[in-house]
Amino acid sequence: MNYNQVFDEAIDRLHSEGRYRVFIDILRNKGAFPNARCFAGHNGPKPVTVWCSNDYLAMGQHPKVITAMEDALHDVGAGSGGTRNIGGNTHFHIQLERELADLHGKDGALLFTSGYVSNDATLSTLAKLLPGCVIFSDELNHASMIAGIRNSGCEKRVFRHNDLDHLEELLAAEDADVPKLIAFESVYSMDGDIAPIHALCDLADKFNALTYVDEVHAVGMYGKRGGGISERDDAADRIDIIEGTLGKAFGVMGGYIAADMRVIDCIRSYAPGFIFTTSLSPVLVAGVLASVRHLKSSSEERDAQQTAAALLKQTMRDAGLPVMNSVTHIVPLMVGDPVRAKKISDILLAEYGVYVQPINFPTVPRGSERLRFTPGPAHTPAMMTDLVAALVEIWGRLEMQLRKAA
Repeated sequence: MNYNQVFDEAIDRLHSEGRYRVFIDILRNKGAFPNARCFAGHNGPKPVTVWCSNDYLAMGQHPKVITAMEDALHDVGAGSGGTRNIGGNTHFHIQLERELADLHGKDGALLFTSGYVSNDATLSTLAKLLPGCVIFSDELNHASMIAGIRNSGCEKRVFRHNDLDHLEELLAAEDADVPKLIAFESVYSMDGDIAPIHALCDLADKFNALTYVDEVHAVGMYGKRGGGISERDDAADRIDIIEGTLGKAFGVMGGYIAADMRVIDCIRSYAPGFIFTTSLSPVLVAGVLASVRHLKSSSEERDAQQTAAALLKQTMRDAGLPVMNSVTHIVPLMVGDPVRAKKISDILLAEYGVYVQPINFPTVPRGSERLRFTPGPAHTPAMMTDLVAALVEIWGRLEMQLRKAA
């Protein structure tokens, strides 16, 4: 076996398909987001504007968050000291779990090192604890949810995206006594659409199924206190387990679940992904704690972000660009070809100082490659005008069709 040849061929396949991923070398400018510095291919840093960050509300730049992290660093030091079971539990962790439980109206919450880990660890453990469990999963669920379901070893049924009739058909086909779990997202981050949460819960009630919602692209962003779509739609009390991230709208790092304390205690006690990993640094937890508390009482950032997203969508539509029909803060621009998506991204960065990553397979299906813009509170109308003008110029340069005005 020529191991190097196998690895070379694997990478060559990505290049030939036009979906080899390149990570650019940048640093954000503290207090000046979305401004950043790009180091790749330049003699020193070049100013760029970031359009693809999942730090949706720029809370990673917020003075309260930075101050809280600085204070914690000087108070308790850098690391956590180990797993939560052995030396890695701190007062900051306990405080944050209480805040997150309160945010979602649940008895308890549990922190993980990332949203990926919280999905994988919770779903895989939960299904193992329910004898004969069958998980019903939306076909567009995130890779971390798919991994958790696969790692559980349980039976799964995949229903067409947001298709209630198909889900009901699958639920009805199972034995009434079999444990069931319906897993879905609230905001689907690549298309920007939303799950019909109440209707999904109605089916869960009808077929005695548990409900699990991934709110990673909605927590902090929706609801009066940032509890996500489930709060906005007054549905949180109908969801058994709410999963979220601390690295997007809250601007720092980590993941969590919020649920009944019986569920929390089971996951805490049985999930290897929680038990055997070093806990989040208390410095990070202190920053998230400040962010969650701020967004519980402030809607200013959410309102500004929604205004920015609506304006960018309309500006793109007016210019004839193929912006997708997102109903959320996410602004996906359809390209439909991996090579062109990468080419547009490269031109934007090199010639216009605009940073937006192309989204290719397997993140999205082949033939639906796109650019995914996430305008935030600090993206100005002037920035949007310049961005759209650049995109129109590149569309013409690459002989791509613009849509005719309605």
